[in-house]
Amino acid sequence: MSVPERGFPTAEFEARLDRAQALMAGAGLDGILVMTEAEVRYFSGYQTLFWQSPTRPWFLFLPAKGKPVAVIPEIGAALMRRTWVEDIRTWSAPAPEDDGIGLLTDLLAPYAGRGAKIGLPKGHETQLRMPLGDYERLIAGLPGLEIADATPIIRGLRMVKSPREIEKIGHICAIASRTFARVPDFVHSGQPLEETFRAFRRACLEEGADDVPYLVGGADQGGYHDVISPPSSRPLQAGDILMLDTGSVFDGYFCDFDRNWAVGRADDASRRAYDVLWRATEAGLAAARPGVTCRDLFRAMQGVIAEYDTGPGDVGRLGHGLGMQLTEWPSHALFDETVLEANMVLTLEPSLSYGDGRIMVHEENIVVTDGAPVLLSTRAARDLPVIG
Repeated sequence: MSVPERGFPTAEFEARLDRAQALMAGAGLDGILVMTEAEVRYFSGYQTLFWQSPTRPWFLFLPAKGKPVAVIPEIGAALMRRTWVEDIRTWSAPAPEDDGIGLLTDLLAPYAGRGAKIGLPKGHETQLRMPLGDYERLIAGLPGLEIADATPIIRGLRMVKSPREIEKIGHICAIASRTFARVPDFVHSGQPLEETFRAFRRACLEEGADDVPYLVGGADQGGYHDVISPPSSRPLQAGDILMLDTGSVFDGYFCDFDRNWAVGRADDASRRAYDVLWRATEAGLAAARPGVTCRDLFRAMQGVIAEYDTGPGDVGRLGHGLGMQLTEWPSHALFDETVLEANMVLTLEPSLSYGDGRIMVHEENIVVTDGAPVLLSTRAARDLPVIG
């Protein structure tokens, strides 16, 4: 299998900015300011693990006309110069008294002077990645500047993926699929769950993943009760149901899907739960067409889940968007009326409760097309697989 070329050509970023500027014109915006990792990377190609540090803020301004302007700490200048961004303004950071606010004020002052309106992402799943005090100082220093919500624009752009983005996501899904296929080779009864996690990470890296920043799961007799806690040192035992859920990464793009196994033997309740979730996923695959809403997709899967779900657990949604972040817009939930479009990359993630507080989760990754969706993850086995 060929490995996708890393990064993107300049034309990809030009197209993203062109679409953003067209949407800005429709919304009456004179620019958009972004400052979170995914948005800065989406429009610039600036990719670094340095975002793990909360010490320094990073800003990228998208004008209604012209190319982006980066206002960033000097430590990032060399890397930013390797992107398509040309106007790069830096300061020596950290500088708590003026962490880029002076430079940002200088950039935006002409807009404030003419009473312009610029956008910031304000909505669900967004955040202000700068100190609130600095934001208040910035706005106070820009009288006349109107701040609008740019969430619909950013969301609309990022939900629909380009062919190159889909290629990268498909590649990491293939890597994770091969790793899941190897699980019976390195997982066994008596193995501590924490070592199972380590073995999976090693195998995924061997298969070609850049990193495995997200790996959760659970294991217990007859079914697991929790899928977000760190792994314990408890050894796997015959009769356990094991689940592993990975968000592995290639070139900054995630996969996000899981697999379930029985260790040694499977009880009837777990087999039934697995069967219901497999069929719920089939219902999701049948429903995922352009023009369908996320609410419709939720109801299609929930209709099958209701056959066996005993509650009271409620995860709130049955899947979500996927791409540069492990979870993106939209959500397959009753509240979300987002209309599916071709080239959206989504997870289908039905789950249910059964027995004495046990849960099971099943997840696949797909891309919406003009016809039937295409699976990016290799479809899970039809029946609950048994290890050993």
